[in-house]
Amino acid sequence: MVTEFENTTDVSSEETRKRELSIKPKLELQLSNNIRFTGVLRARYDGVDRLEPGEPEQPEIDPASRRYFINDHAETELREFYFDIEIADLYLRIGKQQVVWGKTDGLKILDVVNPQSFREFILDDFEDSRIPLWTVNVEFTLGEWDLQFLWVPDKTYNELPKSGSPFAFTSSQFVPDAPPPGVQIAIEDPERPDEFLKDSDYGFRLSTFLGGWDLSLNYFYHYYDNPALVRTLTIENGQPIVRVTPEYKRTHLIGGTFSNAFGNLTLRGELGYSNSRYFFVNDLEDDDGIVKSGELVYVLGFDWQGFENSFLSFQWFQSILDNHLSTMGREATESSVTILLQRKFLNESLVAEVLWLTSVNHKDGLVRPKVSYDLSDEWKIWVGVDSFYGEPEGFYGQFDDKDQLRLGIQWGI
Repeated sequence: MVTEFENTTDVSSEETRKRELSIKPKLELQLSNNIRFTGVLRARYDGVDRLEPGEPEQPEIDPASRRYFINDHAETELREFYFDIEIADLYLRIGKQQVVWGKTDGLKILDVVNPQSFREFILDDFEDSRIPLWTVNVEFTLGEWDLQFLWVPDKTYNELPKSGSPFAFTSSQFVPDAPPPGVQIAIEDPERPDEFLKDSDYGFRLSTFLGGWDLSLNYFYHYYDNPALVRTLTIENGQPIVRVTPEYKRTHLIGGTFSNAFGNLTLRGELGYSNSRYFFVNDLEDDDGIVKSGELVYVLGFDWQGFENSFLSFQWFQSILDNHLSTMGREATESSVTILLQRKFLNESLVAEVLWLTSVNHKDGLVRPKVSYDLSDEWKIWVGVDSFYGEPEGFYGQFDDKDQLRLGIQWGI
C-alpha cells in the first residue's frame, strides 16, 4: 500500500490550494498457473476542497468509471481491477486498467488511450492523472513483431476543470470569445455516445526491435477526449441566444514511435495524424461555430547521459493543421519545447531537477524545479515549485497567477 501526502500553496496569496492525503491499497492474487488478479483502490481526502469545489457531477465519465464522493472533501476510486490470463502465446488483460502508448514527456501525442483529469492542469503525474478504463487488452507475437489489440467499451473522456476552480481553462485557445453585448449564451449538457458496441474505441499497436531501433506502428479509432463546441444562434422572445452543445466526435489516429541509443545519446521520436479534429471559430456567421481539420503532431527527443549522475533531455513538439482559418482559436502550426535537467547525489538518494516547458508561438511557459530525497526504500520526501509565465491567451500563460509551492511525503511500496 502506498500512502502520499501533498500540500500546495499559492505563492501570491499564500493560500493553501491542496492539502491532500492519498491512500492506495493494492491486492494481487494468483488464482491459477495462468490467471492473476490485480486490484487497486485510491482514497483521497483534501482538507481545503479548492481544486474541485463540492462534489463534481462527472458528466464526462462513464457511470461505471466514476469516483464515489463521500462528501466535499473525501472520495474513493477504483483505479485498477483486471485479470491477466496467459493462453499459450496469447496474453490477455481484461478489466479496468491504464494503457500507455508513446515516448514523450510532459505532453501527449499517442498516449491517448486513457483520458486525463485536468484538475491540476498537467502538473500531476501521468499515472495519477490518467483515468483508467474498462478495456480488453490482447497481446501476442507475430514473427518478429508484437501485436497489441484494444477494445474499449468505456465511454469516459477528459475531465476538465469547472469554472471557479484554480485551473479552469480561460485561454482563447480553449474558450471562444464572449458574444457581443446583448447576446446571451447558454451551455447545454454534453451529447455523449451511448451505444455499447457502435461507440466503443478500438486500436492496435505493432512493435518490434530492428537493427538497434525500437519501432512501433499505432492505430486508434476513438472519440476525441475533448468535445467539439457546437454552436447555434437563435432568437427567442426577441432575444438573440447562442447555445453551445459539447459533442464528442470520432477520429482515426495513426502514428508510430522510434528510438535508438548511440553511446550516451538516445534519439527518440513520435508522430500521430488525426484525420478529424474539430476546432471552434470566433465567427457568429459560421453555422455551427466549428471547423473540421486533420492534425499532424510530432516530437523529436534527445536524451544525453554523458555526464556522471546527470541526465539532460530536449524535446521539440509541433502540431500542424491542414485546414486552418484565421478565426480559429489557435494558429496553423503550434510549436513547443521541453527541457529536463536532472542531477543525482548521495548515491542517487537525492535528486535535483528542473523541467521547462514553453510555447514557441505564444512565448509562455512553465518552469518546475524539484528536489526529492529517499529517506529509505519506503520513505520519500520532496519540495518543488510550479511557476507559470506568459500572456493570458497562452496554454501556460492563462495560469500566470497560479504559481504554487509543493511539499510532499510518500511512504509504502
